[in-house]
Amino acid sequence: MIVLKRTFDILFSGFLLMGLSPLLVAIALSIKLTSKGNVIFTQERIGKDKKPFHMYKFRTMVEGAEESGPQLAIPDDPRVTKTGKILRRYHLDELTQFWNVLKGDMSVVGPRPEREVYIKEILKKSSEYARLSEVKPGITSLGMVKYGYASDVDQMVERSKYDLYYLDNKSASLEMKIIADTILTIFKGKGL
Repeated sequence: MIVLKRTFDILFSGFLLMGLSPLLVAIALSIKLTSKGNVIFTQERIGKDKKPFHMYKFRTMVEGAEESGPQLAIPDDPRVTKTGKILRRYHLDELTQFWNVLKGDMSVVGPRPEREVYIKEILKKSSEYARLSEVKPGITSLGMVKYGYASDVDQMVERSKYDLYYLDNKSASLEMKIIADTILTIFKGKGL
């Protein structure tokens, strides 16, 4: 299953990045023309076997949004730019993570990667969360399609229950269902 999953990840990500390249260029131009700062935002996340990696996203917040320290995004977050609101609503800011998949840091489907500061807080409330580092994190997850975004640690713990279910019940059919549910979520504009 590991080889099949990696092959799918490479083919799916490569196809999407090539097929959506005009959209990626349009998003980059929109970000550059409407706000100051880099187009791509990088952030350290923790991946498989607790190894850190740099996750890429289109920047949706004002430059220096976390100068006072790590903060989770909240609904109607004042740090989000006008372009960022659209990107977040349709999850378009995450398209750059397909590059993380090609590099091997992430998978298309898997538990969402978190920052170390939040993992430490989650582990105080749920030691089971540590099991999620057994697999590569994903662009989408059962937790994201069933629970959605989390704006505090308690919500992250609740969302992780879905990802633990995924871990215990991994199958090609479950992964295809998660991808299909993700596509529906994107078209419904149910992002943060």
